[in-house]
Amino acid sequence: MRLPAAQGQHNSRPKAVSTWIGKMDSTTRTIAKAISWQLTGLVSMTLIGYLFTRSLTASSGIAIASAVVSFVFYCFHERLWSRVRWGRMTDLSS
Repeated sequence: MRLPAAQGQHNSRPKAVSTWIGKMDSTTRTIAKAISWQLTGLVSMTLIGYLFTRSLTASSGIAIASAVVSFVFYCFHERLWSRVRWGRMTDLSS
């Protein structure tokens, strides 16, 4: 489906796609967001672990183990999803 051209311009991208072009995060921003997300997860898992164990040492171990396991499973999850074609935009250059 093509959108009507505005004032002589040719625009074949859906509006939702057009609004995202040029708005991707920089690598530095992505890394900062990933670190802040991991720190949030470590703090929350430490608190949850502490509620169950009443031990800061045990809860910290649980939080660190959770972060490592989550990282490994996330990598596998991303590799699996990279093989799925469903939902991908194929040609944004036209």
